[in-house]
Parts: sequence; structure tokens; C-alpha cells
Amino acid sequence: MNGDTLSTIGDLARRTGLTVKTIRFYSDRGIVVPVERSPAGYRLYDITAAARLDLVRTLRDLGLDLPTIRKVVDQEVSLPEVAAAHAEALAVQISTLRLRRAVLTAVAERGSTPEETDLMHKLAKLSEDERRRLISDFLDAVFGGPGTDPRFAGIRNSMTPELPDNPETEQVQAWVELAELSQDPDFRAGMRRIAEDRSAEHAQGDVAVVRRDLIAAVRDQVGPALAAGLAPTSPQADPTVAALTAQYARCVGRPDDMELRRQLLARLENANEPRRQRYAELLAVVNGWPAPENLAPVLDWPIQALRARIPGWCADQNVPASGRA
Repeated sequence: MNGDTLSTIGDLARRTGLTVKTIRFYSDRGIVVPVERSPAGYRLYDITAAARLDLVRTLRDLGLDLPTIRKVVDQEVSLPEVAAAHAEALAVQISTLRLRRAVLTAVAERGSTPEETDLMHKLAKLSEDERRRLISDFLDAVFGGPGTDPRFAGIRNSMTPELPDNPETEQVQAWVELAELSQDPDFRAGMRRIAEDRSAEHAQGDVAVVRRDLIAAVRDQVGPALAAGLAPTSPQADPTVAALTAQYARCVGRPDDMELRRQLLARLENANEPRRQRYAELLAVVNGWPAPENLAPVLDWPIQALRARIPGWCADQNVPASGRA
């Protein structure tokens, strides 16, 4: 081969921008092989060496290891095959880093204890099947298990978080908090009471219609009172409370009596439970849904109004005085 067409390591270094030491390193490992040596013993490379070195540098910048790069430049494996495998591996790494970042961010923001941090880390690392089992267990506790009333299937599905394959940090944080919340016994008991209320309402008709009509009744009757700054415990609020209970009685097809007011108060208190609202907010973040409406401002007023008008009601414990120990 004509030596005038060959390049020394120094020539390659100037052409590629790599150091002589780096090119010698690649040469020693058989990635860029000299075609011959000069009379003085210097390595000489043909015209393809620069192109190979450019490819090697690109693949190194993308994170490929040297054994894999050698197979690519020697055409033992195709570049598309290597790229696909490497992209898949990077996706796993990115997902892992996103989980770690979410947990560390949550720890920093919440001032978590070491025990809480450990729990959050374990929850974040759950597989998709493990996440589904955890939430399924929670929903079984709320709705009574797989054999529950099939009419609850839609509600159950609407309460199921579905963490995407490539979640944002906020979605991972929301999932972890939601998972923690779903394991809280008090929260489970409260959600179970709501499910039992809805089950009882099936006897009066479509539970979705009853709920929609109840919220509509609260908005219709309470909205003007709120706008007017009317105190819920004042005598001036009596007509608003009467109109609200009468509208609810029509919704459920029952007499507007004290028992109905107790039922309405219990329903409103269950619906206004802060952790229930938090679950809905977290669920929306995880599933990428619009943020749910916060009904607390409109529900607080009728709750206070009904408590003040039900004889023997213990406002501190939310139970009738006769039911206290």
C-alpha cells in the first residue's frame, strides 16, 4: 500500500479532534486497526480510520460500551439493533432516576422521617402488577370485594389510578401519596361508609342521579346564602335549610323529617371529608385528568346549618349526644 495515502496517529488526531492517547487506546483494543507500520515503527491508518473514529466517538457520547462499539464497527451487529437495545436500557434508567427524584423531592418537601422515606421508596418501586394489587385491595375494602354490586363497577373504575409507563415526577409523587392514603384504616372506613350510603340509595333509584341531584340541591339553595354572607347557624338561614331538605327529600323519595336531616348531614359530612378530596386530587394527577372541583366551600355551610338544627347533635364528635360513650 502506498504510504502517501496513509495517516499517522498524529494526522488522525488533527483530523478528528481526538487525542493521540485516545486513538492509541482504541487501536490497542482493535477498534481502529493500523493497516501497516512505517520503517520507523509508527502505526499507519487508511482513509476509513477517521470515519471509524468519528463513529466511535458518537457512540461513546451516546453511552455505548467499547465491546459493543467494536461489534458495530466490525459489522458483527447492526447499528439499528444496538441503538434499539440501548434506547430500551436508557428508558429503564430514566424511569429509575425519575422514581428516585420523585421520592427525594417528596422527602425534602414533607420533611419525612427515615421510616416514611423507606415506605415511599418501596411504594415507588412497585411493579405495575403490585400497584394494581395494592389498589385492588383498597377498593375491595371499600366496595366489598370482587363479588360486590356490579352497579359499583363504574365508580370503582373511576377511583383506580393508572400510572403511565413514563410518568412525570409529579405523577410518581401523587401515586406514592395516594398509595399511602389508601392504606390508612380510618380513610378506608370513611370511604366504606360512602359506599354503603350509595348502596342504600340504590333502593331509591339511580345512585348517580341521586348524587347529582343532591349536589345540585346544595348549590341551588346554599349558593345565594353564601353570596349574601348569611350565617348558617342564624335564624335567617332557616328558610334556606328548609328548602334544601325539602329538595333532598324529593330526590330520595322520603318524608322531610328529622331522620332525613340526619341522613343528609351524614352524607354531606362523608362527602366533605378532606382526605376524600385529596384522593380525588391525587387520582387526577396520576391519571392526567383535569383537577376535580373542590366542594368543601359549598358543603361546609349546610353541614354547620344542619348540625345546629338537629337536637342532641354533638358538633365536636359528629355524632348524636345519645351515641357518645
